[in-house]
Amino acid sequence: MELAEFRAGLDGWLDAHGAELAPAEGDTTLADDMTHLATVKRLTYDAGWMRYGWPERVEGLGGSPLLRAYLGEALTLRGFVEPGIYSMAEVLVPTMLDFAPPELAAEMVPRLLRGDETWCQGFSEPGTGSNLGSLACRAVRDGDGWRVTGQKVWTSLAQFAQRCVLLTRTGTVESTHRGITALFVDMDSPGITVRPIRAMHGADEFCETFFDDVFVPVDRTLGAEGQGWAVAMDLLPYERSTALWHRAAFLQRRLGDLVATAAADSLDPDDVGAAVELLYAFRARSRATQYRLDGGDKLGPETSVDKVLVATADQTIFDLALDGVAAGITTGDDTVSAEWRRDFLYSRAATIYGGTAEIQRNILARRVLDLGAEA
Repeated sequence: MELAEFRAGLDGWLDAHGAELAPAEGDTTLADDMTHLATVKRLTYDAGWMRYGWPERVEGLGGSPLLRAYLGEALTLRGFVEPGIYSMAEVLVPTMLDFAPPELAAEMVPRLLRGDETWCQGFSEPGTGSNLGSLACRAVRDGDGWRVTGQKVWTSLAQFAQRCVLLTRTGTVESTHRGITALFVDMDSPGITVRPIRAMHGADEFCETFFDDVFVPVDRTLGAEGQGWAVAMDLLPYERSTALWHRAAFLQRRLGDLVATAAADSLDPDDVGAAVELLYAFRARSRATQYRLDGGDKLGPETSVDKVLVATADQTIFDLALDGVAAGITTGDDTVSAEWRRDFLYSRAATIYGGTAEIQRNILARRVLDLGAEA
């Protein structure tokens, strides 16, 4: 199906099913969002829309990845989904397709796409942050499987997840990119403890996750033993680019809300123009990335440009909101004020999640511009 045909058909279907897809009044918690996301995914999967852009070997309907990008954009613009939790499929599924045993991908991916399951990403650890090469969570071979012991942190949605894409240390050399192996772990396995972390925007989106002698079958290895760094380098460009297309749609909607509702004369037109300029600079860049993916290109370190741009636009827009709806963000106690306060506080993380702004600029300097190693 071509993009124009898909767009027209989807828009008509969303118009007709808006009441089913819209979140209920008063559903404001992360648990509410997760329950509603499962409903939206099931409805769009059963109608076929969620299956476009994914290969037939995982029950997809084929077609361009632009189709799934437009689906996420349309759902976000209409307020039917929260972009961060919706975009996890765009972060994790492409790497599953590249590295999971075919039979495992065929079994598991449809469960995520149709909303039967939630997955999480076990990368960061205490004391390592964005430096994945120094991870210490260890997996040791035990017969026909692995025994995993260690800790992860900032694991988004772990308390809701049935599966985890987990990076472990399997080699003997510490603090290096070598000797890392990726595993696909069932989160109900004995020995896993999940402790949610309350973020400053009020949601328990992150967790610390403990693995105490957790058994993982060897057929849950993603790629070959010791290939975990390649798995990470395959996954992170999606987290830093195509998944953020949905965030840009959310920012566009919230900027429109701000301009429509801000107190008279509270917004400087030049500041509004600067915010629009930054947002559309990212959207232009992100559109080009989507089309490169559609053309068969492999995404790589250049996607750090996308991440820097969206983080800058995100914080600029919600800094602007401090002027336009200042009372709501600081002291308001109504539902609308709570939404602005939540979104403003969450925007502070835009230069941290998915790799800090400093890490992104370092990647661009060393791996894109070839400026050499750090002094």
